[in-house]
Amino acid sequence: MPKPILVHDRRRCQCQTGRVQVVAAPRWAPPFGVAATVKEEDTYLVLSAEPTLKAPTESLPHLLIRALSTLPKPAGSVVVQRGRPLRLLAIVHNLDCEPTWREEWVAAALDGVLAITAERHLESLRLPVLAARHGHLRPQRFIALLSTALRHAAPEYPRLIWLELPAGVSCALLDGLRESALPEDPGMA
Repeated sequence: MPKPILVHDRRRCQCQTGRVQVVAAPRWAPPFGVAATVKEEDTYLVLSAEPTLKAPTESLPHLLIRALSTLPKPAGSVVVQRGRPLRLLAIVHNLDCEPTWREEWVAAALDGVLAITAERHLESLRLPVLAARHGHLRPQRFIALLSTALRHAAPEYPRLIWLELPAGVSCALLDGLRESALPEDPGMA
C-alpha cells in the first residue's frame, strides 16, 4: 500500500489518505472554502446556543412547557442544520455526565459526519478536533478515531477535510493518518 504524501509548510500540512485529502490548519488560516462545517455539541445543544440574551417572544408558561418537553439528542449522533456552509452538530457531550464526553460518542459522530457528507455529495468539510475544546480528548487519539472512521467508510465524499487544529498543536498530528493510511484509489492517479 503506497504511503500518503505529507507536505509541510509554515501554516498547514496535507495528507492524502485514500480519496480524501486532509489539510491541517488553524482556525485563522482556512486552506479552502467548505460545503459543511462540524461543530462540537452536547445533547441539549447548549454549546451552540447564542450567548446574548433576547427578550422572550412567548409567555413564561409556554417557554417552560417547551423547555420541559425538549428531548436530548442521542450522544454520538449528528444534527444537520441548514445554511451555507451546512452545519453538522456532532453530539459528543452529555453535560449530565462526568466527564461530559466519551470516545465512543466521538467515533459514532465521525461515522455520522462521513455518512452525511457521502449521502449529500459534499466535497469539502471543516472538522475540529472533537472533544478537545470542551473536553480532554488528546488530538492524537482523535486522529486515530478519524483514521478508523475513514477506513470503515472508505468515502468518496468528502474529498477535502480541513482539520482545524487547536492552539499549540502542530501539523505533525497528521503522522497518525499517514501511518494508518487507506490504499490509494487507482482511479485518482
